[in-house]
Amino acid sequence: MRSAVTVSVLSLAYLQLSAAHVGCNGQELIRRQTVQSEGQSTNPNTECQGYSYAPLEAIQQNYPGSWVTASILPNDTEALALYNKINTEVTAQFPNIQPHGTHNGSFAGVQYNSSDPDCWWTWSNCVTPAASTGLQPDWASVPEPETFGLTFDDGPNCAHNLFYDFLQENNQKATMFYIGSNIYDSPLQGLRGFADGHHICVHTWSHQYMTSFTNEVAFAELYYTRKIITELFGVTPLCWRPPYGDVDNRIRAIAKGLNLTTVMWVNDTADWTLDEPNTNNWPTVDANYQYVIDGASNGMWSEFGPIVLAHELTNMTMTEAMTYYPKIKAAFRHVVPLASAFNVTSPYAEGNVSYPDFKTYTSGQTNQTICQGRCDAVGETTSSSATSATGQMTATTASTHSASVTASAKASSVVVAKTGGAKRSRWLSGGLTIMMAGVCGVIML
Repeated sequence: MRSAVTVSVLSLAYLQLSAAHVGCNGQELIRRQTVQSEGQSTNPNTECQGYSYAPLEAIQQNYPGSWVTASILPNDTEALALYNKINTEVTAQFPNIQPHGTHNGSFAGVQYNSSDPDCWWTWSNCVTPAASTGLQPDWASVPEPETFGLTFDDGPNCAHNLFYDFLQENNQKATMFYIGSNIYDSPLQGLRGFADGHHICVHTWSHQYMTSFTNEVAFAELYYTRKIITELFGVTPLCWRPPYGDVDNRIRAIAKGLNLTTVMWVNDTADWTLDEPNTNNWPTVDANYQYVIDGASNGMWSEFGPIVLAHELTNMTMTEAMTYYPKIKAAFRHVVPLASAFNVTSPYAEGNVSYPDFKTYTSGQTNQTICQGRCDAVGETTSSSATSATGQMTATTASTHSASVTASAKASSVVVAKTGGAKRSRWLSGGLTIMMAGVCGVIML
């Protein structure tokens, strides 16, 4: 059984892992560098240079290539066996739900029942499947009033050090939805997110519209992202968020088979539009943030709190998040990661990480605890860090609250393609760097 060794460091320099970028023929394209030089760099070109990482090199043949649509790899008998089990259950329960549209989000000509029998979010913003399906409601809002559910999609960004250091300086944790290909490309940046105590969830392998995929591809997009997190971080996530929110009951059932709770949002900052070329969307994004903030004073969040969609996609989205964070803190009673909001004290399948519940987190004790074995075993705790319990995430004290987001009535059963953000930059870049000082790093041996 793999064991976790936790090291408290003043800098990741103590790990002294070498890094290099190697061309297709084995030539070295850039000078070798250490984790120290990468973590301390203030040059985005240096921070986002490629590097070699031995734990990834040892397993990379077991994964789809970077930014390719995932599928079950040849000879991956473990994945195939699990898929066959899940697929049998899904096709028996939802035999009539077919893939919708294209992988890049074109739904032109797609015919769909206007009553939304499949709880297709892209059609109606549905987050509550019918009780008869046996599927749990999506997490779209948090159960605690006047509480901001802090989440960021599309990480790990190779240049996120300044942003993560900002969160660390504010003793703030968030729920991070990581793309498998970004972990594949930037494993150390992903490892920092976990080591900093952020709540890590799945955001698929290639960030495409999930309802467009066959069952096998949808499974692979989730499976290999979950697996690479397990193999590199030592923990298995129990949550996921569909790119663009594109999910229906078929996809939810596949995720359920992988013990992944579906997480949505009640407010979208639309910060991802800041990355679209030849546009100036700052006023719109500012207004979206301000709308959520104003709701804290006008009673909008008196019974529950918003889960808000934001991104670590580029320097612009991360800068916007840092700009509005003080205003969010001032307006809301609490700003919390989703694991704490829902009192999920064991957010990973191994049970070797203990996460602070809502009461503990809001008292100022925000650190996770990593254990040598399961955290529910007496005397196993070895350090302050984080992780989880087997099965889908369930709130231990607070009941799951899903905000019902009502879509405007549709006069036609023809699906209209969503606009704005149907295409995002896959190569996350930006001018953000930071000293990786004071990080509690976890290396899986």
